[in-house]
Amino acid sequence: MLLQLFPNLRSFRPVTLLRGFFRSALYLGLIVFLMVISELFALELAVFYIYLILGVLSLLVADDALAVVPIASCGYMTIARQNSTVHYLGQTIFDSATFPIHLAAILSVAVVVLTAHLVFTLVKRPARRQKPCLLVGFLALGFAYMLGGAFSSHYSARSALFGFVQLVSLALFYLYFSFTVDWENVPKWYAPALFTLIGCGVIVQIVGIYTIPSIWVNGLIDRRELYTGWGTYNNIACIIAMCIPGPCYFAATRRHGWAYAALSCLFTLALFFTQSRGGIIFGALTFFICNFYVIGASKGREKTYNLAIYLAFLAGLALCLYLMQAQIEKMFASMIEAGFDSSGRSTIFKNCWKAFKQFPVFGVGFYDTPGFAFDSVGSFLPPRAHNTYLQLFSTGGIVLVAAYLFHRAQTLLLLFKRRSPQKAFVALVVCGLLLTSILDCHFFNIGPGILYGIVLGFAEGDDRTFFLRKKLER
Repeated sequence: MLLQLFPNLRSFRPVTLLRGFFRSALYLGLIVFLMVISELFALELAVFYIYLILGVLSLLVADDALAVVPIASCGYMTIARQNSTVHYLGQTIFDSATFPIHLAAILSVAVVVLTAHLVFTLVKRPARRQKPCLLVGFLALGFAYMLGGAFSSHYSARSALFGFVQLVSLALFYLYFSFTVDWENVPKWYAPALFTLIGCGVIVQIVGIYTIPSIWVNGLIDRRELYTGWGTYNNIACIIAMCIPGPCYFAATRRHGWAYAALSCLFTLALFFTQSRGGIIFGALTFFICNFYVIGASKGREKTYNLAIYLAFLAGLALCLYLMQAQIEKMFASMIEAGFDSSGRSTIFKNCWKAFKQFPVFGVGFYDTPGFAFDSVGSFLPPRAHNTYLQLFSTGGIVLVAAYLFHRAQTLLLLFKRRSPQKAFVALVVCGLLLTSILDCHFFNIGPGILYGIVLGFAEGDDRTFFLRKKLER
């Protein structure tokens, strides 16, 4: 914004350096590094202020809002384990008398600056007023969320409010960046690099969990103790699955891509250490789908090297399972003990279907209702069906399912109508989310929802860039 008002500042050396920094991989690494140290050392407030300063500064000196993307992507993964409002029963940062004041101040400044930047962009740059192609689908999905349980005794204002929160988490940043990012100038590597770095950051957070003495009891690990301040082991596994396509993009498109193929193997190995059964199964499936893409898209020697890396990883994994069986059984004892037990899912699934049959049009809404005892989570987060698709049927009935299918049709059209490596990356990220949502409700979780909306924005931005170049060529 500042450079639009004072163009001469573009030649000022510090401004030039700042502008380059905000579009660099180094900046992405800094944002992820801050996310990691915040979660490991409970530095949320300090990191929030740094994020605010970086975000405001970038909006002042940069040409668009691209530098806000990593902050929006990483923000919710900054909450430390000791500040978990679900697991930790002691004093947390959220119980502090001053924290809400600081948080309100940070959010207020952020909202004012982001809004001012949006208005400034739309006024000064009319070309950015294009209607986002997924807008109608997102709105249909959001209204269907808010109508969940309508015309039944189960409908409540709280359910409608959470439906609105769902809409905001999925669509807010998608819409904002659709208008405020100059997509034609976004480097093709940007989104894959961001997800690759986030995956590395989350792996460091997993390592941090395993260094906590309290998770070890008599030499064994209770997987229920594998959590951060922002999510359980299932939530962590979902994010890792969504990040696997990041290094796979580089494995398919870069020289010496085998190094990135090896990194994707490390991400997959990290899935096992989350000890999330659904996350391991469907995250590994995402990995194999990515493998097929990488082998098909890479060329010449790179194809051979990538295939060799994947085969070596599978062979090494099998060898470790054979040679270290006792140690593995000890470390993963609680997961092995759970085995194929549904952890109450079978009962929940039946209750979901029962709810849908009794209220097939609008469902029963998000929250617990008599006779349909879903799995309880907390006071604001609603009960979960542990299956995104059964949750759709029970929460919003046919109306919500129809809205979801319409939204899904729009996303499939976006991703496959004009294929490109960037869109393939986005499709694989979405695939990771949807697959891990089969035995959980990650699509209804705010964090993955934010990442989902942002990554779809990159797919649409790829289309805008392509059509703009075609227009200029004419």
